[in-house]
Amino acid sequence: MALSFSLSLLPLPAFASGGDLPPLVRDIGYSLLLAGVLAVLFTRFRIPSIAAFLAAGILAGPLGMGLVTDPGNIDTIAQLGFVLLLFMIGLEIDLRQILSSGRTVMVSGLLQYPLTILFGTGIAYLLLWLGIGAGLLGETPLVPLYIGILIAGSSTLLVIQLFAMTFSLDTVAGRTCLSLLIFQDIWAIIIIALQPSFNDPAITPVLASLGGIILLSAIAALTAQYVTRPAFAWIAKAPELMLVAALAWCFIVLMLGMNLDLPFQLIAGVNPHISVGAGMGALIAGASLASSPFSTEVVSKVGIVRDFFIVLFFVGLGMTIPSVKSPDILIIAAVLAVAALAARFLIFFPLLYFSGLDRRNSMVSSIRLAQVSEFALIVVFLGVQEGHFSSDLSSAVILAFIMTALVTPALFRKAHAFYERMANILGRCGFHAPVSGDDQFDDGASLVLLGFHRFASSLLHDLSLVHPRLVGKTLVVDFNVSLHDAIRNEGARVLYGNIANTETLHHAVLDRAKVIVLTIPDEMLVGTNNQKLIHAVREISPDAAIIACATRLDEIDALYKAGADFVYVPRLEASKALSEAIGFALNGQIRQYREDEDGKIFPPRLRDEVLR
Repeated sequence: MALSFSLSLLPLPAFASGGDLPPLVRDIGYSLLLAGVLAVLFTRFRIPSIAAFLAAGILAGPLGMGLVTDPGNIDTIAQLGFVLLLFMIGLEIDLRQILSSGRTVMVSGLLQYPLTILFGTGIAYLLLWLGIGAGLLGETPLVPLYIGILIAGSSTLLVIQLFAMTFSLDTVAGRTCLSLLIFQDIWAIIIIALQPSFNDPAITPVLASLGGIILLSAIAALTAQYVTRPAFAWIAKAPELMLVAALAWCFIVLMLGMNLDLPFQLIAGVNPHISVGAGMGALIAGASLASSPFSTEVVSKVGIVRDFFIVLFFVGLGMTIPSVKSPDILIIAAVLAVAALAARFLIFFPLLYFSGLDRRNSMVSSIRLAQVSEFALIVVFLGVQEGHFSSDLSSAVILAFIMTALVTPALFRKAHAFYERMANILGRCGFHAPVSGDDQFDDGASLVLLGFHRFASSLLHDLSLVHPRLVGKTLVVDFNVSLHDAIRNEGARVLYGNIANTETLHHAVLDRAKVIVLTIPDEMLVGTNNQKLIHAVREISPDAAIIACATRLDEIDALYKAGADFVYVPRLEASKALSEAIGFALNGQIRQYREDEDGKIFPPRLRDEVLR
C-alpha cells in the first residue's frame, strides 16, 4: 500500500492512448488523494479531519512535495466550496427558532461575541505594549481587531460532531452549545458583511453595505416565498432535481447581489456601492429557504457536493501557508489558542451563569466551546484577499485552529471532571451551586426518579394523569435547575444534585423509598453508569425495588446481577408498539389504531410535559 501510494505521487509520463491529464484535473486528483489518505490516518488517531485536509495542502503545496503546480486551480475550486459552505450555513439558520430561545441563550448569544472581540483586542494591544509578537500584531492597525474576531467563535463542525458521537446533543449542555453556535454564526455573518469596510470605517460605506444586504434579503425572501417555494413544490417528486434547483437559486441570489449597483447606474447614472459579496449572497440565499418545508432535502442534496468542495477549500488554505520564517507566527498561534481558552472561562462562563444557567452546565458548555472556529479560517481568508494583513497571520490562525482542534476531544470528555475539581474554587469566587427548595426529605419518597430527561418527562406526565396521588410522593433528583419549577408544577418534589455523586444519593433519603427508577441510559450519564448506580443505590436502600435502563441487550444480565429488580429497554418497547402498528396498517386499520392509541396516551400535541 505504501509503495502504491508513493508511486501515485510520481509524475508519470503520458501513454499514447490516453494523453496527459489536464492540469486542473491532475491538481485536484493529487489534493484529493493526499486528503483522503491523511483523513483515514488522522481519524484512526482521533484527530479532526479538517487538520488532515490542511496537512494535505501543506504536503501538496510549495512547502511540501510541490505536487500542485498551479495553486490557482485549487483556489478556483476552493472559492466555489466557500460559496456552498455559506449557502449551507444559511440553510441551517432558522430565525424563528432563535427568537424563541430562552433568556439564557438570548442574553449570552447577543453579548458573548462582542465581549470576546473586546477581550481579544485588549490582549493584542497588551502584547504590543509588551513588545511580544510586534512584527505580526503591528503589521496593520486592523490586526488587533482581527485577533478579537478570530477567538470569538467556536467550531460548529467539531462540537456538533462530538455531541452527536456521545449522543448528548439533547442534553442541557448540548442544547446550550448548539444555540450559542447559531448566534456565533450570525455574528460571523455580520463580520463578513462588514469586512470590506474595515479599511474605510466611515459611516457611509458601512450603511451602504448594510443597505445592500437588507435590500437583497428582502428581494430573496419575497421571491423565495412566492416563486421559489412553489417551484420546489413542482419538482418535489423528482428529488434528483433538488440539487440543481438549489444551486440555481444560490447563484441567482449571488449574482443579483453582486450586480445590485447596475440598475442604479443604468437608470440614474449613479453608483450607490450597495453590491453584496458572493459569500453574503450565498448566506442570504440559504437563509431565505431555511424555514421552507424543503430545507432538509436541500441540505442533504447540497451537502454531498459541498463536502467535495470544502475538502478542496481547506486543502487550498493549507497550500497558502508560507514557511515559518518568523517566531512571531508561532507566538501569535499560541496566543490565539490560549486566548480562546481563557475567553471561555472569563466571558462565556460568567455570561451563562448570570443569565440563568446553573453552575455545572455553564462550565461544561464553556469548556466544550474552547476552540478556534473554522469560520475564523474563512474570515482570515477574506482578510488576506482584502489586503488587511499578510498571509503570515493566516498561517498563525491555521496553526491555532489545529492546536485547539487537537485538544478539543480531551476537553470535551473531561469537562465534567474539570468542573468537579473547580467546584470549590468557583464557590469561593461567588459562583454558587443552586440550592433546591426541596432539600429536606425526612419522610422519604415512595417513588424516586434518578435523572430527568425525555423518558422521565413522559413518565411523570402519565403518572400525574393515572396516579395523581403518587406524584405528590415522587422525588426527582437531577442537576438541571432550569427544569425544576416545571417539575414542581407537575406535583413532584425536586432535589438538585449529581446522581453520580454518592453523597447526593444519601441526601435523597433513598433508604425510605419503595421504588427507585434509573431513567438515563449509559450514553448520557457522566462519571458513572447504570451498573455502578445500581450497586450504590442497593447499598443505601436494600429493600427498594430498583428499575434500571439498558440500551444494549448485552447489558441486561449485568444489570440484574448488579441488583436491579427490573430492566427496561426503550427500543424494545418502541419495537413492540411499532410492530403492532404495522399489523394494523397491513389490515387497513391504521387510522383506527391511531385513534385508539391517542385515546390511551392523550394526543401528543396536547401533552403538557416538562420536556416536549
